[in-house]
Amino acid sequence: MFLLLSLCIGVGAIAQDHNEEPYLVKNLNGADIRSVLVQTSGGSISVDGGSQTAKVEVYVHGNNPWNISKDEIKERMEKYYDLQISGENHELKAIAKNKEAHWFNNHSLNISFKIYVPSKVTTDLTTSGGSIHIANLDGDQRFVTSGGSLHVDHILGKIKGNTSGGSIHVSNSKPEIEMETSGGSIEAENCEGHIRLTTSGGSLNLNHLRGNIQAETSGGSIRGGDVSGELNTATSGGSISLTDMACSLKASTSGGSVNVQMKKLGNFLRVYADGGHADVELPAGEHADLNVQANRVSTSNLEHFAGEQTKEKIVGKLNGGGAEVTVRASSGHANIKID
Repeated sequence: MFLLLSLCIGVGAIAQDHNEEPYLVKNLNGADIRSVLVQTSGGSISVDGGSQTAKVEVYVHGNNPWNISKDEIKERMEKYYDLQISGENHELKAIAKNKEAHWFNNHSLNISFKIYVPSKVTTDLTTSGGSIHIANLDGDQRFVTSGGSLHVDHILGKIKGNTSGGSIHVSNSKPEIEMETSGGSIEAENCEGHIRLTTSGGSLNLNHLRGNIQAETSGGSIRGGDVSGELNTATSGGSISLTDMACSLKASTSGGSVNVQMKKLGNFLRVYADGGHADVELPAGEHADLNVQANRVSTSNLEHFAGEQTKEKIVGKLNGGGAEVTVRASSGHANIKID
């Protein structure tokens, strides 16, 4: 169940069209795979669960230039790379690395792996620049790329992923998600549990989430809807637009405006728009302690309210008081609508 290649592989193992067909296919029949370890430089990694048996497909492309002949690929692989594929001790290993410590700039290749395994496996995946896709897995997942995107779908377990610049998409997963990018956008949908999402500059799109959620960006916008549980989200410069919310919510921006539409109040609602306006819609009949302050405050359908109301603030109890509702728009206006 072990294959170590300096890659003196016959012509039959080399794809006739390396843009579509795998360079090499290795079936690990009979291996009881419970974990997956993948390491490559520059190529992408894909792990898909649900297969009865384990299989590894290897795809190789030129880096400079991208489109080179299969003979040139074979020559470079034999001379400059080691490829290891094994399925021993319940672990699938797929590792591609340079034979020498330094990088062969003029002869470098992108070596990608597509891996098919049973659902109940853990992963540890690393690539220096390609994207990572994982789907249909039950177990803890850890994956890192230095620049590619991350795609996660139908994962049950602890998820921890990091990219130094690519985008993130996570869907249909639970119960613990922690993902970070140094600059790309993040999209999360239909996920549940403890969720932590961070980007240093891209936008956030959050939809159909349940649980304890923290999502932050250092500069992009934030959009989302249908969130329950607790959401703490912030941006250092973009706008925020959240609809159909039924959660405890803290939403803050240092530069843009905030638009929040609540379907149901949680324990608190805290909205901070330091550089723009704040529009907040509350459902009729909710009990709340209002504390709204801005350059100018306006209201719509504010009934059954007892307290202080001026052009710059509203402080008092709605329907006898209840959930904490705090709204701040330090340099803009705030509009509170009851609907």
